[in-house]
Amino acid sequence: MTRRRPQARRRTRRPSRRQQQRDAQLLVFAVVAAAAIGLVVMVVNWLLAHWWVLVVALVLAGLAGAGWLYSRQQRVRWEAVRAQGLRYGLPQLDALHHTRFEDAVRELMRRDGCRDARRVGGRGDLGADVKATDPFGRRWVIQCKHRRDGVRGSAVGTPDLQVLNGTARQVHGADVAVIVTNGRVTGPAVTFARQQRLHVVDRQTLAVWASGSRPLWELLRAVPPPRRPTPLS
Repeated sequence: MTRRRPQARRRTRRPSRRQQQRDAQLLVFAVVAAAAIGLVVMVVNWLLAHWWVLVVALVLAGLAGAGWLYSRQQRVRWEAVRAQGLRYGLPQLDALHHTRFEDAVRELMRRDGCRDARRVGGRGDLGADVKATDPFGRRWVIQCKHRRDGVRGSAVGTPDLQVLNGTARQVHGADVAVIVTNGRVTGPAVTFARQQRLHVVDRQTLAVWASGSRPLWELLRAVPPPRRPTPLS
């Protein structure tokens, strides 16, 4: 007779450590979710029983929002009044350091409504001292030429305008390229600017712009038409 071999006992597979960790995480998540739901239910029931608390909170939130909106409107109005009151005289501009002259041009552009006007002059500025976007979406690139002696200083010549012409549109993406000086501009430079669609703000134009309230684009000829409306409009 042949003896039958006893059948091998099947080994029960224990869950792996990763599976145990996953189960533990699911359990913790379920407990936290249940606690959160219970807390929400308790809060809702409490608010239903004390509805006046919710009304008071809404009233306070409305008052806080109205106060914030009012203060913001007042700040905007004050900044507009301050900007409209910005004035410079030529003797004041003549006495400035060249970097402060660039700051003055930036502030005048902001006065005119160019909220993003900033001074970028310095080493490696590639012909741009001030950049700004006007309320009509046009991009302005301005090169500043300050002369401490004013009209008696050296005149702005064609080479200065050639630098602006070579970088304003190609490098800085200008719609309006301008050179601003408190001094003189040579005749050939004016002719070159007209040929290359550049704009020159000489001492006389600067005096009108800095001492008045008219924006620069109202003082210059042949300014490009407005772009599409922008958030600055």
